[in-house]
Amino acid sequence: MSLESSGVLKDQKHHAGVSLSTKDVDTGAQLVSGLTSILHPDEALRIRRKIDKHIMPMMCILYWVQFMDKTTLGEAAILGIEQATNLTTNEYNWLGTVFYLSYLVFEYPQNLALQRFPVGKWMSINIFVWAIALACHAACKNFAGLLVVRLLLGVCEGSITAGFLIVSSMFYTRTEQTLRVGYWFLMNGTAQIISGFISFGTLHINTTGFEPWQWLMIITGLITMILAISFWFFFPDSPTNAWFLTPDERAKAVQRIKENQTGVENKRFKKEQMIEALTDPKTWLFALFSALDNVPNSLTNQQTLILASFGFNALQTTLLSCVPGVIEILTIFTGVRLATRRPNSRAYVGAMYFVPSWLGILLVNLLPWSNQTGLLIGQFLTGCSVPGFVLSLSWLNSVTAGHTKKVVTNAIMLSAYCIGNAAGPFMWKTQYKPRNHVPWAVIGACYVICPVLLLVIRVVLARENKIRDAEPVDDDEEYVIEKITEDGKHVEVKVDKEFLDLTDRQNRDFRYVL
Repeated sequence: MSLESSGVLKDQKHHAGVSLSTKDVDTGAQLVSGLTSILHPDEALRIRRKIDKHIMPMMCILYWVQFMDKTTLGEAAILGIEQATNLTTNEYNWLGTVFYLSYLVFEYPQNLALQRFPVGKWMSINIFVWAIALACHAACKNFAGLLVVRLLLGVCEGSITAGFLIVSSMFYTRTEQTLRVGYWFLMNGTAQIISGFISFGTLHINTTGFEPWQWLMIITGLITMILAISFWFFFPDSPTNAWFLTPDERAKAVQRIKENQTGVENKRFKKEQMIEALTDPKTWLFALFSALDNVPNSLTNQQTLILASFGFNALQTTLLSCVPGVIEILTIFTGVRLATRRPNSRAYVGAMYFVPSWLGILLVNLLPWSNQTGLLIGQFLTGCSVPGFVLSLSWLNSVTAGHTKKVVTNAIMLSAYCIGNAAGPFMWKTQYKPRNHVPWAVIGACYVICPVLLLVIRVVLARENKIRDAEPVDDDEEYVIEKITEDGKHVEVKVDKEFLDLTDRQNRDFRYVL
């Protein structure tokens, strides 16, 4: 059966309802309109496991490769890229910043493209281009060449996190999203471990005229290229057309996420939803958190340099750079599991994980320079705060409804992420070495403000829930949409409110998870 493009949404009971084209409703409405049967929990579980089997491995692998690729600059620093390309400290910092500047500039266009085009195919194209850009690092001989390829990396990688957030909301319930976002995000830690071992391996490659850092770029570029091709053929664009689901399973996959009250997607850009996203206070609270929480992310490219300053040689530094990856995996895994098991605890769990980072900053700044072990422990503890950002991503995704609003809100959140990451590298100036007290003071301030922001967001959303709970319930209206049956007849079937592509403000039945 297919939807007629001129179908009208109307009120069967003849109230003063709203008339909409079928282009205004969610794409999932095509599959679930008219369904009256209740999806059995066992069947819902079976569908979810099938979805997990086909998309989670690909999402995890891509996020691992994405993080590994953008942090190759940090690994290459210990492999000799600064000397080979005659980079100054300021130029090296600019290479870290320019990645996020291009990410920032193209984040909004990338989100619009993700709404307009099939999500899986658009991400595949971006992965392909960045694989070429990554491999081209090996051919660069100076700062200008590296600047160009880093710009291209930023442009392309801006589609991935935004695309994954959209895909997660399409296939999973709000509770499931917390875990799934955590699972693919913790692959950042896996990337640090694997890239550390790849770097260690390249140190043992002895080729005339081709240095270890160049081999690192070629190897990671080839891995990314293989993944781009796999994504094109195997990654689904939506549960409404997922190749691994039968037509009946597609309808059930959409019915399964009905409780989200966010639908699947809508390809039409709605100006009123964009305005609502821009005027919603929670959008900017999440954005401020995202910006401040990612200023310390400059440690990613500084990590190997800081470890080397503690007195470790190149081989030791390369292996020690794997440890933050292990810490990230453990903290994200435990954080998202804890937030899932304890209802409405996202803010509390996220804030709690900032405490070890405070201790780490104190150790790095107050211990004597001769205490190599203590400095190392302090350095590693600063990475424990990652669950806060991971939970904020899934949280924002769960409390935003309306596809255009979700796209705009994600763009703002990730643009703020870029601003924080772009600003961070400029803290690390030569005059602050070796103790880097000024950068650590800035990081400490960010880590104090961020947990406070999470708690403020929780208060704002909880207050809005109380206001909605006090409002009278309106169950009078029923909405129908016109369909054409297989024998050519025009029939009207009911459409649930959850699939009208309403925003979280428009839908007064929507409740914010905390």
